Amino acid sequence: MYAIIKTGGKQYKVEENDSIFIEKLDVKEGDAVTFDDVILVSDGDSVKVGDPVVKGASVTGKVEKQGKDKKVVTYKYKPKKHSHTKTGHRQPYTKVLIDSIKG
Repeated sequence: MYAIIKTGGKQYKVEENDSIFIEKLDVKEGDAVTFDDVILVSDGDSVKVGDPVVKGASVTGKVEKQGKDKKVVTYKYKPKKHSHTKTGHRQPYTKVLIDSIKG
């Protein structure tokens, strides 16, 4: 059984006991989180597709970790102008373990 959920402006295909990295959620480690924006649910035999979401479907999970990705460095320069800019960015994420899919 799998589902496609929408969170943080992105869509993720999830199954039970999967660990996914999603955009940062404002919850503590160990707390339960529920995703109600379920776009598709499949149990192997039948497929339910939402318009835009499946009514009554939800995916629950447990927050395993809050963290940051590796640093991405951007470097801009203008030739012959003695001008350059170096910046870095670390995107925060939330690691979620999917417990159950109800659909």
